[in-house]
Amino acid sequence: MDDTSIKTLRVLVIQHTEPHDAETIEWLAERGAVTTVDSVENALQLMQIQEFDLVVGGPADFYPLEHTLLSPQAAAMLESVTQGMGIVEQDGRLVWANPRMLSFSDEIKERVCRLCAETFSWATSESARKPSHLRGRRFSFTTAAQEYIEITATPVIDLNNRVTQVAAVVWDATKARRLQEQIDAIDNAGRELVRLDAEQISRLNAQERLDLLEQKIIRYTRELMHFNNFAVRVLDKKTNKLEIVLSAGLPTEAQETDIYASGEGNGICGFVAHSGRSYICPDVTKDPRYLRGLESARSSLTVPLRLNDRVVGTFNVEADKIAAFSEEDRQVAEVFGRYVAVALDMLRLLAVERSETTGQVAADVQAELAAPLNDIVAEATHVIEQAAAAGADPQRARTIIQRVDRVKRLLQAAAAVPGIRGLVPETTTIDPVLQDKRVLVAEDEDIIRETIAEVLSKVGALPVMAKDGRDAIAM
Repeated sequence: MDDTSIKTLRVLVIQHTEPHDAETIEWLAERGAVTTVDSVENALQLMQIQEFDLVVGGPADFYPLEHTLLSPQAAAMLESVTQGMGIVEQDGRLVWANPRMLSFSDEIKERVCRLCAETFSWATSESARKPSHLRGRRFSFTTAAQEYIEITATPVIDLNNRVTQVAAVVWDATKARRLQEQIDAIDNAGRELVRLDAEQISRLNAQERLDLLEQKIIRYTRELMHFNNFAVRVLDKKTNKLEIVLSAGLPTEAQETDIYASGEGNGICGFVAHSGRSYICPDVTKDPRYLRGLESARSSLTVPLRLNDRVVGTFNVEADKIAAFSEEDRQVAEVFGRYVAVALDMLRLLAVERSETTGQVAADVQAELAAPLNDIVAEATHVIEQAAAAGADPQRARTIIQRVDRVKRLLQAAAAVPGIRGLVPETTTIDPVLQDKRVLVAEDEDIIRETIAEVLSKVGALPVMAKDGRDAIAM
């Protein structure tokens, strides 16, 4: 340290009965402004009104200095914390409180003081005399205004291991409690979504089951989450397109907009499906990602539908107010969205299983009946031929052939796997050129004739088989 830097310093010297090194003090005085006091107390008083760059004292002087100087910072911290903090005497008197504690209602402060007095009695009882037993105690209570309050009361122990006071930390957990209650309600609703009533489901076809699920989702979103306008989209793995399977309150043109899972150019739903992250749009007029939905929409919330940590779709909600959705709404929607994803997947699996099972059974029946039905047509054809030769009316034989054709059409319809909006694609392979066309197959080899007829049936034709040329000419 050179002389120039020393002259800029303001020095405070705490001078006790045993003086500091005289040469050092003299050296400082020649090169700086030195102020001398005879006690730590006087030093503290002086430091409150003046600024010093250097304090010279004995080793024992600095602990009380540090402790005292830190108190303003500690006081500022206690005043700024969001929890209420206070000190309560044995008789339940609140002797100190930070501003947050003082802001609580009289009902809350009285309950806190009473609990702290009970804690003091507990701490001084025979069963709790050991210091290890004197940990903080947790309490909670609900006020008349339905506020949920939590408190930690901790005995204050002096150096002689005696309880002198009780320190209380109090926080208003109403918001967190209500959120938890809402999440619990959503959890119960979600369980209802995925609960399948076998007797009820068995009476419904695939589309009716989807409609039932849609009714449940609409009811829960409106009653529990107060969302009136929403759309559920499912991601098509093959096309990467988000297909709407359920919706409420959205205009037709918004539902017909093609959206793909992409980070750019496909709106908020496309971004959420691509990134897997929820998205709160507080003002749709200022968000370039927003695509037109509800005519009066001002804000929106979109969460991904997840199944085993895989994004399978999106749940999009819109409101006619700016900044209508909070972080709590996002959490609730994400929980509900997981149940929606499970319910949709269960419905899809059920639809596919039943459709494929029904289709396979119908295809087997169709194959088994192909030959007998063909024989009926052949016999009816002979009857028509004989009736024509005898000049009789062959109408009954023609009716039989028409009914056989109708049976074939019903079997074809049963063998096709029906689709469900956005969940199960149509698997029919009907050829519009051959659909409902009666095709004559003439072949004397049974296996070849039946194979050709089966192929024609799958594309929508109504094959008629002839065993030989004579049957073919007659037909």
